[in-house]
Amino acid sequence: MQKSKLGLDFEKVGYAKQVSKHIAEDVQKFVDSYTTVAVERTLCRLLGIDGVDANEVPLPNVVVDEIKDKGVLNQGVMFFLGNAIIETGLEPQQIAEKIAAGELDITKLPTHSVEEAEKATKPFVDKYIQIIKDRKAKRDNYLNTIGEGPKPYLYVIVATGNIYEDVVQAEAAARQGADIIAVIRTTGQSLLDYVPYGATTEGFGGTVATQENFRIMRQALDKIGEEEKRYIRLCNYCSGLCMPEIAAMGAIEGLDVMLNDALYGILFRDINMQRTMVDQYFSRLLNGFAGVIINTGEDNYLTTADAYDEAHTVLASDFINEQLALIANLPEEQMGLGHAFEMDPDLENGFLYELGQAQMIREIFPKAPLKYMPPTKFMTGNIFKGNVQDALFNQISIWTGQGIQLLGMLTEAIHTPFMSDRYLSIENAKYIFKNMKNIGDEMEFKEGGMIRTRAAEVLDNSIELLENIKNEGLFTALEKGIFAGIKRPKDGGKGLAGVTEKGANYFNPFIAIMNK
Repeated sequence: MQKSKLGLDFEKVGYAKQVSKHIAEDVQKFVDSYTTVAVERTLCRLLGIDGVDANEVPLPNVVVDEIKDKGVLNQGVMFFLGNAIIETGLEPQQIAEKIAAGELDITKLPTHSVEEAEKATKPFVDKYIQIIKDRKAKRDNYLNTIGEGPKPYLYVIVATGNIYEDVVQAEAAARQGADIIAVIRTTGQSLLDYVPYGATTEGFGGTVATQENFRIMRQALDKIGEEEKRYIRLCNYCSGLCMPEIAAMGAIEGLDVMLNDALYGILFRDINMQRTMVDQYFSRLLNGFAGVIINTGEDNYLTTADAYDEAHTVLASDFINEQLALIANLPEEQMGLGHAFEMDPDLENGFLYELGQAQMIREIFPKAPLKYMPPTKFMTGNIFKGNVQDALFNQISIWTGQGIQLLGMLTEAIHTPFMSDRYLSIENAKYIFKNMKNIGDEMEFKEGGMIRTRAAEVLDNSIELLENIKNEGLFTALEKGIFAGIKRPKDGGKGLAGVTEKGANYFNPFIAIMNK
């Protein structure tokens, strides 16, 4: 039995995980019966379809819109592409180009059996499975040769809008000590129902997530990692209306970390919950197979809800995200479950409550490389106080053994960080991590004290919440605003029109391959 520094009741933890598993399995019954336009576009990409038509519409969209407009999306793009390969002798990319040119209607071709269609697509499926395996092997080789920095990984953001300028900033951050470079995605991209194409030099609040931009940054980080003798991980977002597509692009181009939360898009981007649940499953299968660490977004709850009163909702969501990820064959070692340092600085003993919660989440998810978010909600523009807030955050992180440390910036609430701001944040974290390296081994928590009591209270409240969700079902609970105080209708939000029940000819061979 795992020993708890907090005196946590692990029978209660086990019970919470069982309740969460029931919630996740209930969702999965729905997921298994449905597909979406994003899943089907992902399958196109995993057969080698890429590029844009004369109007700059991505070819995966062209192909999937074709079968959707003809009312046969439910049969799946694999079935129609398999038939087209048999009938035309062309490769999927050539078929897509002919569809775009108006020279081919794949819904009007003679149909063959599902088995024949699957056999026709198999060489292309096998090719991309091998591409992803090779990319994962390249990462493993770097880790086994040049190695990487110690945990907590120092996670640093670049977000200029211009991928080439991002590279300059990423190189500087890596030389200063960053372990993970996160390229923030341009504002609003999560609501686009397509993935832009090619290298981009304009973005607002971030840089457009494209496969070419992934390739450019990965190439730059490999070069700097070889020079620094330390593998540098690359992070981007696969949340939004294109979750599985961007996950596939990340798998192909060698991303290491991806923002992938089962609930974030529903709550904070008003994306339809049915759409999101189907998309997150396939995206997580891809992340898991490619060795990508996911980052979940529970920290965002505390931007709209109070960190003291609603801490149990963060833990409950972590429990649910973990179980949904396990269903998608994503190992615990790749689950960057989220939480945040967001207590009101005026709260007496807030640091102790934060410490109890961080230690609690560390003990409940012992294998997960937890993603710990810095203070943002109560940053005021006072850079001196901000630097102290970040220092307290860094202390809790090293004390409780967090996995991924999203560095706080002293200029939060003023402007996008300068490279000098980033340097000061890295310096702050490195100083504290070195000077307090083994504090967690040396310190114990007083029985009956404030820290232990807080952790037990949050766990009990999260169990009560999970039981309510289990009784109602996750969809109904989301309609009632159970997380972050945000209510979302089951049949509302963006993207519902792209959801369809699977038909008799539907097949997706990647699910079986990636679930092995």
